[in-house]
Amino acid sequence: MKQRQLSSKQISSFQHLIYKYYNKHRRDFPWRDTDNPYHILVSEIMLQQTQIERVIEKYNLFLSKFPDVASLAKATLKEVLEVWQGLGYNRRAISLLKLASIIVSDYQGKLPADGEELLKLPGIGRATAGCLLAFAFHKPSVLIETNIRRVFIHHFFQDREDVHDNEIMPLVETTLDKSNPRDWYYALMDYGSQLKKEIENPNKKSAHYTRQAPFEGSDRKIRGAILRSFIKKTSMTEEDIITAIGTEKKRTKKIMSALVKEGFIVKTGKTFRIA
Repeated sequence: MKQRQLSSKQISSFQHLIYKYYNKHRRDFPWRDTDNPYHILVSEIMLQQTQIERVIEKYNLFLSKFPDVASLAKATLKEVLEVWQGLGYNRRAISLLKLASIIVSDYQGKLPADGEELLKLPGIGRATAGCLLAFAFHKPSVLIETNIRRVFIHHFFQDREDVHDNEIMPLVETTLDKSNPRDWYYALMDYGSQLKKEIENPNKKSAHYTRQAPFEGSDRKIRGAILRSFIKKTSMTEEDIITAIGTEKKRTKKIMSALVKEGFIVKTGKTFRIA
């Protein structure tokens, strides 16, 4: 597929448009006021698949409880989950705890500033690695996330459906403000967030677009309820959990098995406890 080429005039015009919006409507979030790699790591893991409004309160609470990577590495999963409750996707809490341990043991307590090294770490994919490089280390990484994707589809693929990220990525690289990647990506994200409010979501034209499954009645909701029960009680039997959650026995047992396999809980004899 032929890649779209942009002239220097088109690039300059696009950058001017994005920065003009950003200069007037920049959103303020606590993680934008720091370039502390640990703080930005916490924010980026929290922001995966979670609305910003829900992250703000938890971000500040998390950092007050675990102010640096060393304190997080020493924490128990129960302590981390106590703070994490309400964010959902609890696998990220395990990933963050594992990340802290690896950073302390293998990287002398410092988050690596190298993309390939970041990708070796649990819970970090290409988009998160790119964000960490740009926001924590001011490196001109090339990345796509949902708001950035929305901007590029809206401006460069209005007449298309089924747009692939590999078509968008060269445009992201071409238009990147290499002298200030941090503010450039913040500007794109803010502009993309506003676009969603003003027009029909351009991301529906993406080949990667999927609608999130409803939370109510989902396995995710049951998983969260199970983990909240363990935060309140040190250990429980299978019957205790089924009674506490009030869901169908076979389904609850299946979810419990998955939680054991994923390292959230441990089974000893007939009782379960948080790992």
